[in-house]
Amino acid sequence: MATGTEPQPRLDTGVHDASRAAISARHLRTDRWWLAPAVTAAGLLAFVVYSTWRAFANTDYYSAPYVSPFYSPCLANNCETMRHGPNWDLFGSWWAISPALLVLIFPLGFRVTCYYYRKAYYRGFWASPPACAVAEPHRKYSGETRFPLILQNIHRYFFYAAVLVAGVLTYDTVLSFRDTHYRWGHMGLGSLVFLINIALIWAYTISCHSCRHIVGGRLKHFSKHPVRYRLWGWVGKLNARHMQLAWASLISVGVADFYVYLVASGVFDDPRFF
Repeated sequence: MATGTEPQPRLDTGVHDASRAAISARHLRTDRWWLAPAVTAAGLLAFVVYSTWRAFANTDYYSAPYVSPFYSPCLANNCETMRHGPNWDLFGSWWAISPALLVLIFPLGFRVTCYYYRKAYYRGFWASPPACAVAEPHRKYSGETRFPLILQNIHRYFFYAAVLVAGVLTYDTVLSFRDTHYRWGHMGLGSLVFLINIALIWAYTISCHSCRHIVGGRLKHFSKHPVRYRLWGWVGKLNARHMQLAWASLISVGVADFYVYLVASGVFDDPRFF
């Protein structure tokens, strides 16, 4: 016999499906759960806007001895001449647009497919989900099993490319210990900026989940591989700070590029310590 208290049929799907608990509210949280995804979205959007502007600008990216990390290595024929710098004319005169577009795809692909950044922009831009214990607005969920998100699985290959790019940026950092006349044994404020940037980039790259798996993820007996086990432990400690390193390195690479822009555009001269 009907009592009038039976749950009404529902047309929603996901967490509001008829087979789930009949809770009409999207969440029962009373804190400002929206703040974290909003700040994340704002931070990522700001970097996307800035990096897009700098990538297409194709100017003010080199001031001896500094080269912007957005343009290194410079792979096109239309690059500025950098003495002993990372000039590799792999693309001829037919490449007429910014050479930054040839190299940024690799660190960008590494970060876009990074496990932390996936979580960050899934929540920040797609609200999938917007926060813990908050229902997402999407009616269907297929995870990363369908195109295009299934391409996220190539993250491990972008890791190898990111290591090569980090190696080139390390070379650029070494070259920053020259003066404007390319004489060695000198250090400017830019050298310090580059040092901090490359340290954070390497820390972020090595703390990657793919690196941790490569170092020791396939081992069945750690006792038989003490060296790899120790390396796996070191990478694991960095991996615990992967989120912080992701943001720190993102900021530092932007600061390094902006510093080169200011010096190259003549806003101020690079202060020299010795």
